[in-house]
Amino acid sequence: MKRRNFIKAAGALSMLPATSMASSFNNMNEAMTKKEIYEWRIYTLTGDGELLDTFLKEALIPAYQRHKVKTGAFKLYKINDGEKDQRHVLFIYPNIETYLKVKKAIWDDKQFLTAAKPFFDTSAPNPVYSAFESYLTEAFDKIPVHRKPDPSRGLFEIRIYHSPNEEANKRKVRMFNVDEIAVFDEVKINSVLFGDILSGPNMPALLYLTWYKDETTRSAVWNQFIKHPEWKRISGLPEYAYTATKNQSIFLTPLSFSEI
Repeated sequence: MKRRNFIKAAGALSMLPATSMASSFNNMNEAMTKKEIYEWRIYTLTGDGELLDTFLKEALIPAYQRHKVKTGAFKLYKINDGEKDQRHVLFIYPNIETYLKVKKAIWDDKQFLTAAKPFFDTSAPNPVYSAFESYLTEAFDKIPVHRKPDPSRGLFEIRIYHSPNEEANKRKVRMFNVDEIAVFDEVKINSVLFGDILSGPNMPALLYLTWYKDETTRSAVWNQFIKHPEWKRISGLPEYAYTATKNQSIFLTPLSFSEI
């Protein structure tokens, strides 16, 4: 919340009875904590992908699930010539406090350490991945809690929008919140989540995840989106000019043990 807005809110609250003031602050806190926190990891493989899959399925993801953190696990939909394979992992936290708690708690989890030991012992001298990128994001106001995909989902798309500066990124987030997501919903671009990136390898930026039955379905709905009169109106508004300079798009398919 911006300082001037907070001061105005505090001034208004000071005129209320104590019980009303407490209720108002509780409502403000509830609104702030209802937005989910997303951690998105991209593993670039240099070794056996099945070894990493086993680690994710039998050790890492169950450890997070024991702390009530929902997870998604994906592989590339297609691997193009010269492209390295990847694994993408999503952790959905109800709030930032859970994120901080779980990060420490799993390293005291004996069940996790036992299940993970074969992977750690094998991959230390023979790395399975060169590194993983990590994006920590906060859910958008428009979709504060993720939407669960239909079981028919076969294709996911993760998009990362990079902005030229932080102010432009704020305008791009507003563009989605106020206008663009509504058009997505109308043409049936199936949103899972939108996240404002709090920390990541390239900033400022945002990311979002959508799903489709297949490539044909995706092409059809995006054609509708591009032609939609509301999108044409939005894309021409001066307040949204120069909000994104680069758009990275990755097509994925869920692994068998993915909850998303």
